[in-house]
Amino acid sequence: MTVLIDRPAWPAHGTLWSHLVSDASLSELHAFADRAGVPRRAFDLDHYDVPAERYDELVALGAQPVSMRQLVERLRASGLRVRAVDRR
Repeated sequence: MTVLIDRPAWPAHGTLWSHLVSDASLSELHAFADRAGVPRRAFDLDHYDVPAERYDELVALGAQPVSMRQLVERLRASGLRVRAVDRR
């Protein structure tokens, strides 16, 4: 079980954003986010959006840095991925 984070690359609201996911379970992801003080409102069906200024802190707390591609591949392999077409 691993919590993964990609590099901040997604622009919005004047900053860049990373994605925080679990490759095992949403309960693991929520537990990590709770311990790290990431607000539940940042959760978007299968990931948390986190601002660039939190990246180093989340890595220090145990999130494994991966590329965007690796993050998506591992999220898909976990069965937790919510496809864009299913986001309503």
